[in-house]
Amino acid sequence: MAKHNPPIEKLAEVLDKSLKRLDPSGRLGEYGVWPIWNDVVGDTIARNAQPEKIRQGTLFVKVSSPVWMQQLQYMKDTIAEKLNGGLGRETVKNIFFFVGTVEAPEGRSGKPPPARPEQPKLDEAALGPVKDPEIRRALKRLFTRLGKRQG
Repeated sequence: MAKHNPPIEKLAEVLDKSLKRLDPSGRLGEYGVWPIWNDVVGDTIARNAQPEKIRQGTLFVKVSSPVWMQQLQYMKDTIAEKLNGGLGRETVKNIFFFVGTVEAPEGRSGKPPPARPEQPKLDEAALGPVKDPEIRRALKRLFTRLGKRQG
């Protein structure tokens, strides 16, 4: 007599079913916004705006400046529509933007961001033509501060 093996389910399907049983309010579905955010809004917006949290259908999005906050205000209905389309259900009912420090998102291409051009090194040879000691000290301080700011 042959053994009857039950059909094998994919781990993702089993986890999905289990999580739905454990989350009767459906709140886990709200967090589907994070994986699709960068693709929905595009690289430029993703570098300047990232979702922080979602509560009762309101998505809170941190933006890099007041200018971005104002610009995205005009686009929030479109963004919500696209997010909901990507999720397959109406999850995002409103978007609230606030200014803060935006972490750089992971790139979609997997490539590291382009490197900054290297700052020229300041050494005594570069300051050779500057004879005034006060100007020489000021230039050294300026280059030191510039190096710290960009480093």
